Amino acid sequence: MKKNYLIAAGLLFSISTQAQLGDLLKVVKDKTGVDLSQVKTSNPTSTNTTTTTNSNINLGNLTQTEISSGLKQALNLGVTEGVKKLGVTDGFYKNELVKILMPEKLRKIDTTLRTLGLGSLADKGVKLLNRAAEDAVTEATPIFANAITSMTITDAKNILLGSNNAATNYLQTKTQSQLFTAFQPKVQASLGKVGADTVWKNIISKYNTLTGQTVTTDLNEYVTTETINGVFKMVAEKETGIRNNAALRTTSLLEKVFGAVKK
Repeated sequence: MKKNYLIAAGLLFSISTQAQLGDLLKVVKDKTGVDLSQVKTSNPTSTNTTTTTNSNINLGNLTQTEISSGLKQALNLGVTEGVKKLGVTDGFYKNELVKILMPEKLRKIDTTLRTLGLGSLADKGVKLLNRAAEDAVTEATPIFANAITSMTITDAKNILLGSNNAATNYLQTKTQSQLFTAFQPKVQASLGKVGADTVWKNIISKYNTLTGQTVTTDLNEYVTTETINGVFKMVAEKETGIRNNAALRTTSLLEKVFGAVKK
């Protein structure tokens, strides 16, 4: 049969192109017994890609401005509530999510002091780092609010459809350095206010005397970074809550924007 098909194909091409298609097919059938008009051809595999849609997502009624405003509102809520929780006694110190520990490069000091029976001094040093953060963070709200207000979200839709803390991550990436510059003087003042700078000079001095080593560190830089990171952790927690819990969408805008993405 395969041979007959090949013969038929050859005849089809050899017959004058002036003939009508019906005549061509008739001649082929008479010569080979193959009725080409009855041969079924398979359809080529489609190369069109199908766009997968999620029935739980309906952003059709949202404007870019609403999406951007909704994300900013969620971030502002996170900052306001986060700072309020952190800016009290033990707000950092007794919150395992954000507690500031001994700087990594000074962990050997902690071990040495405890070995020498000076564990209480090490504990005091850590507590005062957290006290400085608790004092300084109360000044953070306007700095963070300004960063949120002035940021431009060109890919707002992608952020809205992103991970549970996509907006927080975006804000942190875009504003970390400017927040550090603005916040560092406030942390420096708080370190002096709570006496952390004096205690840490004593701690490092004792360690250097006891070990014969010379250790230095920039506590201001360390505490500034850790305080800012602490606020972002609280903002991320709030963003996740708003995305996943309708009860936390306390405004009509939050409900409209985040209600359009049901996870």
